Amino acid sequence: MSKRAGFVALIGEPNAGKSTLLNRMVGAKVSIVTHKVQTTRARIRGICMAGEAQIVFVDTPGLFRPRRRLDRAMVAAAWGGAADADLIVLLIEAHRGLTDGVRSILDALKERLSPKQRVALAINKIDRVKAEALLALAEEMNAAFAFERTFMISAERGHGVEDLRDWLAGELPEHEWYYPEDQIADAPMRAIAAEITREKLTLRLHEELPYQLTVETESWRDRDDGSTRIDQIIYVARDGHKGIVLGHKGETIKGISTAARAEIANFLGRPVHLFLQVKVRPNWEDEAERYSEIGLEFKDGD
Repeated sequence: MSKRAGFVALIGEPNAGKSTLLNRMVGAKVSIVTHKVQTTRARIRGICMAGEAQIVFVDTPGLFRPRRRLDRAMVAAAWGGAADADLIVLLIEAHRGLTDGVRSILDALKERLSPKQRVALAINKIDRVKAEALLALAEEMNAAFAFERTFMISAERGHGVEDLRDWLAGELPEHEWYYPEDQIADAPMRAIAAEITREKLTLRLHEELPYQLTVETESWRDRDDGSTRIDQIIYVARDGHKGIVLGHKGETIKGISTAARAEIANFLGRPVHLFLQVKVRPNWEDEAERYSEIGLEFKDGD
């Protein structure tokens, strides 16, 4: 049996479950998952082996109406990921159905993609609605767009995910694998470690603050004793934000550091010493270097 390999873009509104699905498919946590929208900033590729097929998932930022420069870069990355992919999976939430946001994504798919590009529909969170409502939603969606196939899934619980994975594997082109068989992501470890810390910040902090900070891995040193020392900088836009991140007597940053260190150590399979610094950089959202660190394209005049 010949090898297959290709790229699959997961697209959808923020919080539709793309990162959860990616992590379920890959069998490890490569994309950060929180209850807040617009969490995924960069196109993180997760790599899934299915028989003789290698599925390279492009987890894109959620598609929404952009307001700031960072938002515009995220949406551009999402459509870039879709345009480059061999197959596209549109993920929608069963209980929310055909929202205005989903309608605008369908319109954009018709405008932006070539007629050759194939799109499958995955209706996620199926445990939240009854079977009749699911069937009605599937009919409504397929009337609105010519999907190749429709899948009913629960990314969180794993229902239907294997069927989707097997179909994708069978539809990919015959091709040598792009990555070694045991590799699960092509983001550098420094970037994955920074994403893990940003997830912990997002979970601990409230309201808008998580969208006004970014995390960069400044240095990474593997020690002779088998452990790794990682130094990271958390950039915030204002002095007041720094105080919130640090917390009373440094308790918030300590909790974030402990949670991030444990997860990074688990991911690496070795002890980790994590050191976090918080720095105020009022205009970090307008600095090209910050964008390249998180894998987004910075455009002048945005």
